[in-house]
Amino acid sequence: MSEKKEPSVWQGFKAFLMRGNVVDLAVAVVIGAAFTNIVNSVVKGIINPLVGAVGTQNLDNYSSCLSSSCKGTHGIRLMWGSVLGATLTFVITGAVVYFLMVLPMSRYLARIEARRKAREGTKEVVEVTELEVLKEIRDALLTQQASGAGKR
Repeated sequence: MSEKKEPSVWQGFKAFLMRGNVVDLAVAVVIGAAFTNIVNSVVKGIINPLVGAVGTQNLDNYSSCLSSSCKGTHGIRLMWGSVLGATLTFVITGAVVYFLMVLPMSRYLARIEARRKAREGTKEVVEVTELEVLKEIRDALLTQQASGAGKR
């Protein structure tokens, strides 16, 4: 009996890297990192000034104090402005990704699927017609066979 050699760690790692999902994930991370700069620029250049028209331009300045005084490092400060800024960044990122990437891609894939189904639909009609012809041939052969058996 010959023992099967287990793949080396390097071969396993190489096989892992060559999977399509890993490459797609790597591309997504790189694009996401570049895309983050765009979204941050939109938030800092457009959203923050719009908020600044009402209050301060830096959302990090919005906070609340839970203790009697919050001077320097003393007191308990809730930095809800930072959370608001991060939430706005997340919502803007999600909207841009959805409207500029997901929605057009899903429409494109739906068109491709509709075309494929239309092509398959015409094939099914032909196949159904061929099936009907084959059934008729079978029935004719059975009828002919039955009449030939009666003559003997």
